[in-house]
Amino acid sequence: MGMKRLTKQRKAVLEVVRSAKNHHPDAAWVYTEVRKKVPSISLGTVYRTLDTLTEEGYLVPLSRPGEALRYEANLDGHLHMVCRKCNQFFDIMHPLPDLLSEVKARYPTFAFEDVQVEYHGICPTCRVEQELLLQNKPGQL
Repeated sequence: MGMKRLTKQRKAVLEVVRSAKNHHPDAAWVYTEVRKKVPSISLGTVYRTLDTLTEEGYLVPLSRPGEALRYEANLDGHLHMVCRKCNQFFDIMHPLPDLLSEVKARYPTFAFEDVQVEYHGICPTCRVEQELLLQNKPGQL
């Protein structure tokens, strides 16, 4: 399905999300970055554009309880790793089993729509920071 209209604003929002490699931005971050290209754009327009691009299948929304909705343009099947310290998402490009089809077959009366698998841990940057803090902490007697 193609875009309804390739407006300057829509193109800028899509380019910003696509350029956010290894970063799954929220609307506020997208707004800040898009304003560098289209200074007159409003936050409301960014939200509406993100919704439209999601509906058209150009973006995938990532939701986590208590956090702002994030977006990604990587439409290839993949998993996510999420750092417990910085809450950053990292893509795992690994072949996925078709879990949704398997579960739908076992529970045919349930109306499944999606499956999300995440791995949680501490990213390399946060691990280094944590180790440095531990090394510099004065000893306790």
